[in-house]
Amino acid sequence: MTEHSPLKGETTPVEPNRLERAIARRVAETRATVPDLELGTDVSADACLELARERGWPLTALLLRACAIALREFPRANGAYRDGRFELYSRVNIGVTIPTDDGQVTPTVLDADTKPPAQLGEELERLGKRARAGELTPPELAGATFTFSDLGEHGVHRPGALITPPQAAALAAGAVRSVAAVRDGALVPGHALSLTLACDHRILYGARAAGFLGRIAELLEHPQP
Repeated sequence: MTEHSPLKGETTPVEPNRLERAIARRVAETRATVPDLELGTDVSADACLELARERGWPLTALLLRACAIALREFPRANGAYRDGRFELYSRVNIGVTIPTDDGQVTPTVLDADTKPPAQLGEELERLGKRARAGELTPPELAGATFTFSDLGEHGVHRPGALITPPQAAALAAGAVRSVAAVRDGALVPGHALSLTLACDHRILYGARAAGFLGRIAELLEHPQP
């Protein structure tokens, strides 16, 4: 039913679909129940871009690989705060946020720390196609221990990250941008991207969260094939 407001003009109520209702519940739960801490850093992307071009990998695969290795090294980042206790998980399963026509979905890359960038790239492509076609199954959306969002393709330079309860943390990556870099005392063209980490401060405290984010940055600036 269309209503009319003197100041706003015609108002048309729109019922959210099932996915949009689920997103609204999850966001409200996060903001209401999780005392989150957000940290950010800028990372040189030159080495990652060069390796991705050489091997024909998407940059997102290298971002995911860096997260997976760091999660293995920082167990609390790969955990949760639940019912007054810590849960640390033995498997590194990364939920990757993918936009769709109806909103967004977050399928899970299982055991991401055991997969090389080439395999991660293939899995990301497969999940992306299935997500956009609305073909993801409940098992493909389950079991994530951490959430990753790549907002670079949308031109966002300073992304925000949102935790998926009860996970301990989430990371968002921004767009690669051209910068002036200093090498051997001289200014040269370079590339950088921004990372934002959101973490549940009940399990992943400031210094440890900073160490985790710093390790991801190090792995991106010195990527491992």
